[in-house]
Amino acid sequence: MTFDRAVTERRGRRIGRIVLAAAYGLAGVAHLARPGGFLAITPGWVPAPEMVVALTGAAEIAGAVGLMIPALRKTAGIGLALYALCVWPANFHHALSDIPLNGVHLSWWYHGPRLAVQPVIIWWALWASGVVNWPSRRDLRH
Repeated sequence: MTFDRAVTERRGRRIGRIVLAAAYGLAGVAHLARPGGFLAITPGWVPAPEMVVALTGAAEIAGAVGLMIPALRKTAGIGLALYALCVWPANFHHALSDIPLNGVHLSWWYHGPRLAVQPVIIWWALWASGVVNWPSRRDLRH
């Protein structure tokens, strides 16, 4: 790999990390400030849904902060990847139960891509944090 390509890949990873941290930070604040929509899509088998939604918001914020701290970055990336995997059932529940948010029923034009992108979000957390390098073929060493 040439030096220029390695620099470009490191820059891309840094930008990806910042964007992901911002998205998770905003989502975490939304979970805490306006939990109603998140409670609506929480499957019935989840115990103490209010507490779970609040804890997931706190976890998103902690993960977002952790992504920006080099010593915590990989741990945060693994945590956010696991988080995205664990909340996927709520996204399926939302789609399959046709749960309206603020009175609006979202179509499969929303749900299909939302469900399909979850593995990408999982990979993104691992890649942005440096846990995985795929699709790069070389170790970029931060």
